[in-house]
Amino acid sequence: METIFDPDVSRSFAAFSAWHLAAIGTLACLGLLLFLFRHRIRSRPWLRQGIRVGLLASLVLPEAALHVWYVVTGIWDKATSLPLELCSLTLFLSAAVLLTNSAKLYPLVYFAGIGGALQAVLTPNLDYPFPHFRFFHFFIVHMAIILTALYMTWIRGYRPTWKSIGHTMLFLNAAALAVGLLNAVLGSNYMFLMHKPNTPSLLDFLGPHPYYILAEELIALCLFVVMHAAFFVIPDRVRRRRRQANPSSISLKG
Repeated sequence: METIFDPDVSRSFAAFSAWHLAAIGTLACLGLLLFLFRHRIRSRPWLRQGIRVGLLASLVLPEAALHVWYVVTGIWDKATSLPLELCSLTLFLSAAVLLTNSAKLYPLVYFAGIGGALQAVLTPNLDYPFPHFRFFHFFIVHMAIILTALYMTWIRGYRPTWKSIGHTMLFLNAAALAVGLLNAVLGSNYMFLMHKPNTPSLLDFLGPHPYYILAEELIALCLFVVMHAAFFVIPDRVRRRRRQANPSSISLKG
């Protein structure tokens, strides 16, 4: 009988199945709750700290368990098991931000973390269905990456800048260069730099190798610009116009 830890399973993951949609819905609900209760969380240090510790545990513990599972089941392979995917890198960055409150690392988590992890949640490169251990690992860590970025934004009040978009693009290209060199040495396909994933993904619409990598660069840049404009620049302008239109309400509040 199969268990949730078997490396070989008879069923495969089905995109947009009931359990996949449940995972997407869980992420949406957690993000919405974090936003709706952001003021209450900010005003309660114990609650703020509890969420921070919970996010950190959701990043570190499943990832540590994954590598133990690789070794115990005998499927660890340098070509597939090293933490060199984009989401693996942003996972470590997310943990570092939670531990250090680094304003320099935050934009990388906000832009690259949300962008990469959200794509992973919507189009998972995953072979194991619910309730396999790998199913839980995959969705827990990717959700935690996204929620860490939202926590640092809505609860801790961090904000990216236009300049940080450039820094994030430099980070992504430097990471791709380093991982690409390792791919050539290891015969691996980390970050899908050598070929597209075997499961359906957004890369299927971006042309053949290596053109889809260039398309990814452009899409990432456009996505980062939209993320910054839609969630920071435009709301700031709307608030300024409201203040200018209602100066009396500002003086009364003051």
